[in-house]
Amino acid sequence: MSDYLIGDVQGCYDSLQSLLNKIEFSLDKDRIFFLGDVVNRGNKSLETLEFIKAHTDNISMVLGNHDFHLLACTFGAITPSNKDTFSDIISAKNSKKLLEFLSQQPLLISDEDVLIVHAGIPPNWTKEIALAQSTLVQKHLQGENLSQFLTQMYNNQPDTWGEHLSELEQCRYTINAMMRMRFCRANGQLEFDHKMNFDQAPDGYKAWFKHENRLLKETDIFFGHWSTLANVEQKHIFPMDHGCAWGGRLSAIRRSDKQIFSVNC
Repeated sequence: MSDYLIGDVQGCYDSLQSLLNKIEFSLDKDRIFFLGDVVNRGNKSLETLEFIKAHTDNISMVLGNHDFHLLACTFGAITPSNKDTFSDIISAKNSKKLLEFLSQQPLLISDEDVLIVHAGIPPNWTKEIALAQSTLVQKHLQGENLSQFLTQMYNNQPDTWGEHLSELEQCRYTINAMMRMRFCRANGQLEFDHKMNFDQAPDGYKAWFKHENRLLKETDIFFGHWSTLANVEQKHIFPMDHGCAWGGRLSAIRRSDKQIFSVNC
């Protein structure tokens, strides 16, 4: 039995199947954790989401910003852009069940000694805070006011987390941090204007995993989202978005020995 963690598929279903063939994935004995952004940009978002939903006994996922965007465009008041490619899900006969399934997925998975997230975890958060904030967002995603909640989450403020924030403000910060974050300050203040490699941080900011006093620096964290990351050789940090949607690679990492398997997209 092996556990694999797979980076951003983004609707590239054919590449996913090629990768699963390469690692000789067995539905009987292996497990997969998807690191978010399973839909959008590729041309087979429907097939990708159906595959994940059909095999929940040994396949899990966290929500990414593209997955969240699909929910907001469907249930909220957000209008899809001309770059979005998830209309196949919205128009599918089983659309309601698929979207309900997607809305039930967490922002963070803690499995034994590892954490699984789409973008990252603020440097001033403990594991307990991160899990509590993920649970708070899940409560609203599964609540009665889903449309209003999703629409209210599209804002970059507050850019710093604190217990003084209202519940909705805490949710907005949590979504932005766990689904969108690249650079931040040591106190978790977020910055969204820069998307390049970690060594090109704006003044006063660092990649979230580069802060010296980060509270989870001894915990293995697997994440996606940041396709422009290169040459990250840092203990306990495993970035797995290798740019499949942009003609790069789709990759899986085997948890036991950290070996990476990739296919060209």
